[in-house]
Amino acid sequence: MSRPEPFAAPNGATVAYTDGACRGNPGPGGWAWAIPGGAWASGYDPTTTNQRMEILAAFQAVQTIEGPVHIVSDSTYVVNCFRDEWWRGWQKRGWKNSKKEPVANRDLWEPFIELALGSQTTFDWVKGHSGDPMNDVVDRLAVAAALSTQNMSGEVPPTEDQMGPPDSPTPRSASLRSAVVDLGADRPALRDGRIPQGSPYAVVGIRSADLAESETGKKLRRHLAEVLTAQAELRSDLVVLTGLRPGAEQLAAAAANDAGIPYVVVLPYPDPASSWSAHTRAVFDTACAGARSTVTLEKKLPADATAKRAALGRRDGWLRSVSLGAIVVTDGVNGEADLQLNKFAQALGDEVWQVELQLLR
Repeated sequence: MSRPEPFAAPNGATVAYTDGACRGNPGPGGWAWAIPGGAWASGYDPTTTNQRMEILAAFQAVQTIEGPVHIVSDSTYVVNCFRDEWWRGWQKRGWKNSKKEPVANRDLWEPFIELALGSQTTFDWVKGHSGDPMNDVVDRLAVAAALSTQNMSGEVPPTEDQMGPPDSPTPRSASLRSAVVDLGADRPALRDGRIPQGSPYAVVGIRSADLAESETGKKLRRHLAEVLTAQAELRSDLVVLTGLRPGAEQLAAAAANDAGIPYVVVLPYPDPASSWSAHTRAVFDTACAGARSTVTLEKKLPADATAKRAALGRRDGWLRSVSLGAIVVTDGVNGEADLQLNKFAQALGDEVWQVELQLLR
């Protein structure tokens, strides 16, 4: 793979890469900025969110670096605020978003926007974990700050000892990732007529008939709604893909409904709920009725349990091939969910968001 071209600074501005990370959402977090070949800084917040760390990383860079600054970030939440001028709408509506709700993180946005507009700050987006050396540096610095709970800085590039671990082929969990995942690149061609219109985003993970009614399940539902709402801020045509299996998939439909986001039911074969309990079947039927549409991938019913598992595997393969991003819910115990995480990560890379159920308990 060719090395990414470095970003050129407009009008002699100083290029600064920025990134944020968080161990839980909310939870302990870290931010970082770095000038290629030069100074850098990172910081720690004991209780924060992914989005706040992304904002703070850029805010700190502009506050610290003298003269005009050109921010390069993998957070579309930060970059699009300025490139698409979200701030104009927020100010015009009295700091309300397009849904007429208070703008999240206003306490950071308001002073940052004022500073950035007054100092000729410009912005570029870089795809995260795509081989850009400086994006990797600030990512590792932010992770190190979140893990070490220390503030650090330097006038020369950081050493390996000052940075967190390098990327691995599998994604870090949501606890160390930006909450907002960009869905803009590499959209699959709509050759398959079953692919729903919009920006498809899959939700899969642990299967449990008892999860939805538990306190952990209620927390998961709220968390999924928050993540999906954040994605919808970036993609107005976001559509959630769910198979409605008990557990993460049924909660995904409920969370999408809570967030006012359409969802499409993707079934591996006809009537997969025929052997479920009456209550679980009723939840399934209600969710199907509320869906934008239902896609049934195979016409024949599987002959036995082995054939059902194979059909589910093919369903997951179809979801991986058509989705622009995915949430995978795991609990550290369920082997099937861990396998889904690995396979979705191989297919979608950094566009996979892992939600660790044990962190919500």
